[in-house]
Amino acid sequence: MNYWLMKSEPEVYSIADLQQQRETIWDGVRNYQARNYLRQMLPGDLAFFYHSNTNPPGIAGVMRVVKTGIADPTQFDPNSIYYDSKSSPEFPRWQTVLVEFVETFSNLILLSTLREEFNPEELMVVRQGNRLSVLPVPEAVTKKILAMKIS
Repeated sequence: MNYWLMKSEPEVYSIADLQQQRETIWDGVRNYQARNYLRQMLPGDLAFFYHSNTNPPGIAGVMRVVKTGIADPTQFDPNSIYYDSKSSPEFPRWQTVLVEFVETFSNLILLSTLREEFNPEELMVVRQGNRLSVLPVPEAVTKKILAMKIS
């Protein structure tokens, strides 16, 4: 099993939205490195749901990857802000995954707390200027984060 951190602005899509819908595709990723991480995901992988571009930012809960290798439908929609005129259904440039809700943490694990606990080599989200919306998380760091939600 692999572990990930996936960011979303809560005003756009929050963990509460995922909890209500139970599952969703993680669409709109338009960074090649983040897309490559999405391509590495496997069904059953766990991902931390991170609320970004908000005050305060932090990890709000956990979701599970259900299905991989999905062509992001927003790339084909000319009315979408994520439309990509160079992509086609035969050769999609952007893939995504289907995720399902697992749990919401009773308290947000704040970015400031993550910075106190982890260095940038351990957890990339604490790295200054890191704007990737999908990041791998080592298993040891995952276990420590899951332990933090209890305290």
